[in-house]
Amino acid sequence: MMLRGKKLGVLLSIHPDQPNFERGIRLVETALAEGVDVYLYCIDDAVSGVADSRIQELKTRGLKLYACAYGAHRRSIPLSDAAVFAGLTVVSDIIAATDRFVCFN
Repeated sequence: MMLRGKKLGVLLSIHPDQPNFERGIRLVETALAEGVDVYLYCIDDAVSGVADSRIQELKTRGLKLYACAYGAHRRSIPLSDAAVFAGLTVVSDIIAATDRFVCFN
């Protein structure tokens, strides 16, 4: 199956020390390696993982990274250029624009 050019949306809502956070990162890595356009949105506890070196490295490989601005505010995480901080309308846009959308809770 040809995956190059397909679009994948991934939502992470769990803390970076949880196994599903790692599973989500591995899915993103695999998809990028196959030429898939990947959009990652971090919400809730996953916002604390935006600065994670693994995610930042994936940005250099083409990952489009978004994070919940409200979630960052609630956790006293300063907004930075580590991700595009935005609201839930971005999640809706990602869902509508991708071929597949998966969540890791």
